[in-house]
Formats: sequence, C-alpha cells, structure tokens
Amino acid sequence: MASSTIAIPQNIFLLIIAVIALIAIVVVVIQWRRVRETQNNAILMDKQIELKKISLVEKDMESKRLMETAIPLPKDQQDNLINIRQGTSELMAEIGYLHTEISERLARLEAQTEFKKLQKMLNEIENKESELDKNIKKVKGD
Repeated sequence: MASSTIAIPQNIFLLIIAVIALIAIVVVVIQWRRVRETQNNAILMDKQIELKKISLVEKDMESKRLMETAIPLPKDQQDNLINIRQGTSELMAEIGYLHTEISERLARLEAQTEFKKLQKMLNEIENKESELDKNIKKVKGD
C-alpha cells in the first residue's frame, strides 16, 4: 500500500506539470500570433504609405505635365486671364504701397512719442536745475 500512495501523488504531480506546460505553450503560441499579426499590420501599413506616396507623385507629375502642355484658350478666356493677372499685379502694388506707408507712419509716430518723452525729461531736468539754483542762492544768501 505504501507504494500505491506514492504513485498517485506522482501521477498527479506529472499531470499538474503537463497542464502547466500546456498552458505555457498556449500562452506562447498566442503571443507569437499577436506579434506576427502586428508585424504583418506594420508591413501592410508601410506598403499603403508607399502606395500613397507613389499616388501623390503621380498626381504631381500629371499636374506638372498639364501645366507644361500649353492648352490653347479662346481669345476671351485669354483676355480674362490677362485682366486677372493685371488686376492681381495692381493689387499687389497697392498692398506694397500701403505696407510701406504704414511702416513710415509707425516710424514717425514712434519718433514723435520718443521726442515727447525726451522733451518732458528735459523740462523736468530744467525744473530741477532751477530749483537747485534757487536752493543754492538761498544757502549762499543766508
């Protein structure tokens, strides 16, 4: 009987080890599949990005080709484009003039403000000098 009582716990021990090993294998397999899926997703996203870049380059090349290819326009459309370009040029010149005028007026305003500050400081200094002169005359007169 002694040998049978030792054999049963040994079988249970082996069974527990087998169950733990099976669980460990299942966990490893699940993690390995997740890693593979993540790698595949990353590769797929990389390929999609490459395709998007290629698509953008193709669109850019197509638009450049269309711009280089001179499409003859009817006279009224050409005149319309010329008028738009001329109007744009005039507006840009007007904008440049206004920016310059604003800058000049701002500079003049800053100079006037600085001049007034300096004038005020000069008046204050002159007043203090006259007070000091009066005080000195009082002291000498006493």
